[in-house]
Amino acid sequence: MRFSTAATVALAAGPAVVSAAKGTMGFALGMKMPNEKCKSQSDYEADFDAIKAASGATIVRGYAASQCDNMAKSILPAAEKKGFKVVLGIWPDVEDSFNADLEAIVDVADKYKETIYAVTVGSETLYRGDFTGPELKKKIDTVREKLPKGIKIGTADSWNKFYDGTANAILPSVDILLINAFAFWQGAGDANATTVYFDDMYKAITHVEEQVGGKDKIEIWNGETGWPTAVGTDYGDAKGGLKNAETFYKNGFCALIDWGYNAFFFEAFDEPWKPDAIGDNGKVASEKTWGAMTSDRKTKYSLQC
Repeated sequence: MRFSTAATVALAAGPAVVSAAKGTMGFALGMKMPNEKCKSQSDYEADFDAIKAASGATIVRGYAASQCDNMAKSILPAAEKKGFKVVLGIWPDVEDSFNADLEAIVDVADKYKETIYAVTVGSETLYRGDFTGPELKKKIDTVREKLPKGIKIGTADSWNKFYDGTANAILPSVDILLINAFAFWQGAGDANATTVYFDDMYKAITHVEEQVGGKDKIEIWNGETGWPTAVGTDYGDAKGGLKNAETFYKNGFCALIDWGYNAFFFEAFDEPWKPDAIGDNGKVASEKTWGAMTSDRKTKYSLQC
């Protein structure tokens, strides 16, 4: 899909603006239960039932295929049974995790080729500075060599690393890009959160399209966006809270879907096991309450787009 100035203006008007065909919506999905126990196949099946019932979505993304008792072996049969697709992740920052995640996917790739939607090599590795573009390209190329033909290979990173050219080197090697864009972490308040979100996606997508010579050369998703529901989790003018999260979901995430773009919401369920954290501003920066649903799979607000 290609953004245009008209599109960004229309998107800013909110979810009433609808394209001829909606985009696909999905959710980032954690690997652990609220008690920090790794999810089993039946746990993932219950996750999928809740996600589909609440939103209609049938695709999720993960981050490290070998972690949590080899999550790939639990999530893929659950997804196949429930009619879901899964984007599996490889964590390449450490050689051991890169090799373990790749091996975990290779072991199941042939059996679940129709269930694996794509494989992402890295999650914000360019943003963190763990790799240069050429270094990440080598990792992506290695993964492509090991996996069966037909499985889409890509990466996920922050919007600004696609916009500023840091990711240019990887573009010849990928089939799919997941662009993360959080208006919350831009410190955007209620008045401009959706505008910031759309503008970040616009900048990243148009730069990628210019580099590859047109639209639809690479499949592009919004890889992550979201808003915390806990009051007191603030960043600049961005204020955590149930109402603010619901507003962003409807006027931001759903508007992007309505306009025909694909997007993953971060995240499906709260993860209360995550450690407390303090942001650069000295305030709470916890990821415990970013779920669209509670940890026991109850919706916080309507997830229909």
